[in-house]
Amino acid sequence: MELALILAGIFSSSFIIALSGALMPGPLLTYTVAEAARRGFWAGPIIILGHGFLELGLLILLLLGIGAIINQPVIMGVIALTGAVILWWLGYGLLTSARTQRLELTGGEARSLHPFWAGIVMSLANPYWLIWWVTLGLGYVLLAYNYGLWGVIFFFIGHFLADLGWYSLVALAVAQGKRFISDRTYHGFIIVCGLFLMVFGCYFGYQGVKTLLTT
Repeated sequence: MELALILAGIFSSSFIIALSGALMPGPLLTYTVAEAARRGFWAGPIIILGHGFLELGLLILLLLGIGAIINQPVIMGVIALTGAVILWWLGYGLLTSARTQRLELTGGEARSLHPFWAGIVMSLANPYWLIWWVTLGLGYVLLAYNYGLWGVIFFFIGHFLADLGWYSLVALAVAQGKRFISDRTYHGFIIVCGLFLMVFGCYFGYQGVKTLLTT
């Protein structure tokens, strides 16, 4: 009974912490909004499946001790610069495709990443995602691991369900809203999303250069 209460506490606290992070605007949310408008509701959950798959792999690596290796200024600086390039590439892709996009779920989709792979790429493109995992995330994983493998499992399930629930809700709202907006509004919407990704890319690039110059 005591272990069950502890596991419930791990699940609920992991859910709340992950939800607080998911609610903050970022590249993954921006891309989810754009793809939900382009492809429909299911783009959101599929993006988070890719995101969760990557996080599961990172979780396993953290348990194997890779966190201490990654959490170095030079490595984090290179990661930030790489993320900046990826965000610029994806943002530019949205901008150039905005003119030809229509509200229907057909036409032009082949030019964008599959939502599952987008979930992986957009996560990797955000250096703060990795920073969170090798700092706060690693500490929580080790705490959960004090209660065995079940502690880690409940931690991950709570974390994943928070992301899945919020991003699915966002995707549903965007997809349902498509029927109420014109193609012109939709094009502007995609352009704004693309610009946001490029702004994030500039910020991450600045942080990457700053980190490398101060090492």
